[in-house]
Amino acid sequence: MADSIATPRQNPGIDLTQMTDARVALGRFGAGMPTRASQAFLLDHARARQAVWSTVDTDRLAKGLGGHGCETVIVDSQAQDRSTYIRRPDLGRLLSHASAERLTALGTGYDVAIVIADGLSSTAVELNAIPLAAGLMSRFASLHMALSPVIVARQARVALSDPVGEALRARIVVMLIGERPGLSASDSIGVYITHQPKAGTPDSSRNCISNVREGGLAIPQALDSIVALVTAIRQTGISGVGLKDAVAALR
Repeated sequence: MADSIATPRQNPGIDLTQMTDARVALGRFGAGMPTRASQAFLLDHARARQAVWSTVDTDRLAKGLGGHGCETVIVDSQAQDRSTYIRRPDLGRLLSHASAERLTALGTGYDVAIVIADGLSSTAVELNAIPLAAGLMSRFASLHMALSPVIVARQARVALSDPVGEALRARIVVMLIGERPGLSASDSIGVYITHQPKAGTPDSSRNCISNVREGGLAIPQALDSIVALVTAIRQTGISGVGLKDAVAALR
């Protein structure tokens, strides 16, 4: 006899599963979930763990960016390995001394620096960072901005963009970072934009675009939003929560 699976009561004209990646309308088998839903949960949990604990192949990333004509410089935070990075978020916000010297030697006065950071999802970086960074470099170059090489940062948190930008004396830093994975998406990149970055910059002084991935915010739309924000920041000299009011004041 076939197993009977009860499903949640819902409007028969609406399929909630087509509207969200969240776990809705899973049905149940007895007091638990159906086998398919239970196995999907275990698979997504494994993907999330892999995204957090695996490392980005920086050589492959640099080679891929080089195919788009982008020079890269690899830097490290003060978290020496993945385990330390997970346990010590503070070290992921600090640039290693050798990396700071490497960036300082590049010269200064850049309009924009693009930073690719592993963050909490190497999967997101592997899938999305190259087309996103290459697209930004092309668009910014067409706006006649002085661009630093693409900085690839290992064991990095969002605030690592501050010492990177400070070492380069970049006016704006755009960080592309792997977002903390959830059980419905483990491949999202977050974009954080900071004007005049320096040590101690509060998160309220950054602008964020999140969920850049297939199935989320598509890369072409993300590129449009990033360029629009950077253009507004250049016009106003402000990033973060004050940007909206600053733009309105110019109208």
